[in-house]
Amino acid sequence: MNINADRLAAPSAGLPELSPEYDPWDPIRSLRRYGRHVLTSVEFTVSNLCNMRCEHCAVGYTLAMSEPEKLPIDLILKRLDEVEHLETISITGGEPSFSEKTVREYIVPLLKYARSRNLRSQLNSNLTLDYGRYEMIAPWLDVMHISYNYTSVEEFHRITFGASPHPPSLETAARLYERMVDNAQRLAKGGLFVSAESMINYRTHRDIVRIHRDIVEMGCRRHEVHPMYPSAFAASLPMLSRAEMAAAIEQLIEHRDPNVWMLFGTLPFYRCSPEPEERRLARRLAETEGVTVRNDPDGRNRLNVNVFTGDVFVTDFADVPAFGNIREERLDDIFAKWLDGPLARSVNCHCPEAGCCGPNLLVKSMYYADVDFTTRRALADA
Repeated sequence: MNINADRLAAPSAGLPELSPEYDPWDPIRSLRRYGRHVLTSVEFTVSNLCNMRCEHCAVGYTLAMSEPEKLPIDLILKRLDEVEHLETISITGGEPSFSEKTVREYIVPLLKYARSRNLRSQLNSNLTLDYGRYEMIAPWLDVMHISYNYTSVEEFHRITFGASPHPPSLETAARLYERMVDNAQRLAKGGLFVSAESMINYRTHRDIVRIHRDIVEMGCRRHEVHPMYPSAFAASLPMLSRAEMAAAIEQLIEHRDPNVWMLFGTLPFYRCSPEPEERRLARRLAETEGVTVRNDPDGRNRLNVNVFTGDVFVTDFADVPAFGNIREERLDDIFAKWLDGPLARSVNCHCPEAGCCGPNLLVKSMYYADVDFTTRRALADA
């Protein structure tokens, strides 16, 4: 199967290429366009199954060995039809492609719907399954998003099965690692936009440049970097200081491949910070060509839908309980209800000078619990 030819047969008509200048998942775009936050992105959790148990998994406690029936795909597509300003959809898990039935009956129909409506799409996968699974998906997909936080097979084994009560042998893990790398390379060579995400955490912060080079060698067009926050399994892991985080980012900017888009997200550094070094870093990120800082979509232009229950969340890994259900409500109505609530208002700030929407709920809770960002603006030297 020639993936590139199939993709060209069903292009996202009239849309620019994904690039540092065009990131439709960033809520700043819709905020500038409409003058307020509107729902432009919907994420679907389509699986609670996964063949790994990563030590840092942000949805680790929702993973299961079996799962209930899903809502009818017709209901899901009906709710998408009702979203007035929809631009992107994302599909996540668990491992979304773990079940071939889920691929056939939910993932491919969602991606075909997105293509028919000229929406951008992303699938979050560990890419460790047979290549044929991804061949079914690739012709309809815009972004294949993977996680990559390793410098060796041994580290892959330690990290990806760190929360497993019965981890496999190193030899078995090595086969999964090799398959992941091979699948990423084959998909990238076939024309698919592969984006690899790395966390800055206690394991990676000194090796982040080496990890970046591996990602470039795999043919990924984008390297996403996010700090690790204490959600689910990650809550038991050591946390970095902001200074350690900043040092890792500086190293990465200094030694990155300039031909690969570098996207940072959920950073705790802002141009309104009282700390001069943090303001300097935020400015450097803003001014470095090929580097972007994505404002967090969760709760600003995106909602998460659980396809088993219909429950709607601000994100797939938040502690915030569901605040709506697609069985009874339209997604635009649920989003409006969320924006009108106290949690959304607590992080509803916007600094036009910096193109910044402020911290998300996790970042605010961890670093800025007592700070009112709505009263702050980018400082003159930032």
